[in-house]
Amino acid sequence: MTFLLQFSLPSFKSLRLTTPFLNGSTPPLSLLPRPSSSSLSPPTPSQPSTLTIKAMKSMQGKVVCATSDKTVAVEVTRLAPHPKYKRRVRKKKKYQAHDPENRFKVGDIVQLEKSRPISKTKTFVAIPIPGKVQKKGLEDSELNIPLESQQGLEP
Repeated sequence: MTFLLQFSLPSFKSLRLTTPFLNGSTPPLSLLPRPSSSSLSPPTPSQPSTLTIKAMKSMQGKVVCATSDKTVAVEVTRLAPHPKYKRRVRKKKKYQAHDPENRFKVGDIVQLEKSRPISKTKTFVAIPIPGKVQKKGLEDSELNIPLESQQGLEP
């Protein structure tokens, strides 16, 4: 719907103003110009790029609590400059991470990957690090050292 307005001004004979947006009304869709198909398609690059860009870096941390079902608490330590003294200090933060198979124990080193929100506090998934050797308590039998009680029995 198009409305015509006429104003009488002393310096102009008549001024005609045509607007489809008078009093907040919008024009019907048939009157709007259609966008061309070339403006909708993104520009194609001349060469395919081999670079992959990750928006969120993954973090590494140590599991400090694994009592909840399918959830581990991971403590991430980073170095940051002190605001006044500019010396690098350790900053620690705990994150809740999803562990669907309950395979991580306290002391394991894991990698945190950003994911969709799983709950109110869980937005990371814990992934094992294949290169890292997990430190576990070694028993005497693994070190091939005989116990004191077995030393007297050997001939």
